Amino acid sequence: MQTADTALEERLGYKFSNRELLDRALTHSSAIPELRGAGQDSPGDLTHLSDNERLEFLGDAVLELLASEHLLAAFPEWSEGQLSKSRARIVNAISLEAAARRLRLGEHLRLGRGEEKTGGREKQTLLADAFEAVVAAVYLDGGLNAARELLQRILFEQALEERGERIAESDHKSALQEFLQGRGQAPAEYRLAGESGPDHQKTFQIEVWINGECLATGAGSTKKEAEQRAAKSALEHLERSGVKG
Repeated sequence: MQTADTALEERLGYKFSNRELLDRALTHSSAIPELRGAGQDSPGDLTHLSDNERLEFLGDAVLELLASEHLLAAFPEWSEGQLSKSRARIVNAISLEAAARRLRLGEHLRLGRGEEKTGGREKQTLLADAFEAVVAAVYLDGGLNAARELLQRILFEQALEERGERIAESDHKSALQEFLQGRGQAPAEYRLAGESGPDHQKTFQIEVWINGECLATGAGSTKKEAEQRAAKSALEHLERSGVKG
């Protein structure tokens, strides 16, 4: 019969040599007093009961490293600013919670009664923290390659698939702003040039103006999307003009 831990290992795609690491990664601080009080371990082992906070700390660092590595390989043309902002989006609480839910970590958390009653298994913070702790547990048990394979499959690929062009285009406005600031120029100005289509399916046309000149335009289903595309076109125009560099 398949145990809960075995089912989780199958979803992780990783089998632990030291199962205690996985147990610790799933143990919230609220559970410790009750576990000690219930005597679930032999007296000699009670002092070794630990929550997942230290693993969470390590997992955060492993995530930052491997997310940086992934973005560097996937987007070789990006600036440091673009890489930093995109990494922050991939490893933020929303993304980590989504990864935890894909793994159904909430079912496996060890919580105190109070945390259980207040819906701890569904809380974003607890799920995100538990995911970081599980990443650390995999890293300690199997090394960096094991953690890399887990994150590629459970987090990075999903984040890029779900956001698609939005990640790739997310920082064109910031990149253009940095470009202009670095040359002592005023910020770009974005102007709505027009919109078309029915209310539920509008297309917006945005112009980007630099130094009193309309340098590029962009279209999108939202003003924000159109601005990003206009900024991208403006940067490409500046590159073609030989201004950059």
